[in-house]
Amino acid sequence: MSPPPKNKRAIARQATSAVAFEYEPPSPGDPILDFTPVPHVRPRKNSITPDLQRAFIAHLAATGIVTSAARHIGRSMEALYKLRQRPGAESFRAAWDAAVDRGVARLEDCALARAIEGEERMVVSQGNLIGTERRHNEGLVMFFLRHRRPERYGPQSTAPSREEIEAELYAELEKRAMAAARDYISRERSQQVGELIVLLEHMVANKLDGRPFIAGIDTKKTIRENAEILRTKISD
Repeated sequence: MSPPPKNKRAIARQATSAVAFEYEPPSPGDPILDFTPVPHVRPRKNSITPDLQRAFIAHLAATGIVTSAARHIGRSMEALYKLRQRPGAESFRAAWDAAVDRGVARLEDCALARAIEGEERMVVSQGNLIGTERRHNEGLVMFFLRHRRPERYGPQSTAPSREEIEAELYAELEKRAMAAARDYISRERSQQVGELIVLLEHMVANKLDGRPFIAGIDTKKTIRENAEILRTKISD
């Protein structure tokens, strides 16, 4: 378990957020500081020396914030990331990653403490402070229970997301549209076959009566139009 953070607020009850706390840096004997600094063959005035590298890692382990650690040693983020990628920086990179992990772990500890203990909030009425009350974040509590005890508190069935619902709806609409299109094509084909049969029967009748095959058929009209004309004549 990480040591308790140091409250930076003048009034203790105002320390209700993560930024209100600052953890103590690791001690000189902390294993996280036992890394091999990136060597400098020809150190310059603005070089990130081994002492600065250890100060950076120590502050990063205390806060978990890279930009804060960079400001702490007075070096730019660009210079630090270049140093991280240099040959021989393997140990420094490992210490950097370990420091970030420690910062994340401390953030989790802080969030867990807030979930269990709640937060003390000021109660104000008509601009006057009348007292304080302790509030608990039920969502934060359930988050930790679901992730740390998933076998007991994890959801038995995950509710579909909005994107999943929309995808399912679109798939169903596409399925219905395709079915309607197939039905339309089928009906069109059936109608075309029926129209062709009308024309063929008319042509056979022409042949039997000794008339030209296309007698009574207007070649400038479509098959459908000719079929309608022939059906009208038959019904008359």
